Amino acid sequence: MFNNIGVSGLIIILLIALIVFGPAKLPMLGRAFGDTLREFRSSTRGIVEEDTQTMQAPAPAPNPAPIELESKDGQKLL
Repeated sequence: MFNNIGVSGLIIILLIALIVFGPAKLPMLGRAFGDTLREFRSSTRGIVEEDTQTMQAPAPAPNPAPIELESKDGQKLL
């Protein structure tokens, strides 16, 4: 996700966050971000597991043998 951000980019982001939010709120924001990220990952993991289970569901049972019908004069209809 953040493959293009290097160490210098992370330092700049942290400095901007420090200036905007202040040193007292940074731990609270980090905790909230971590909780949100954890919840997002668990939700996506649940969705992927449901899709996997749906794709691995057993095939429906084959149709029973067709019923042979006869008309009043003895001819087979099906």
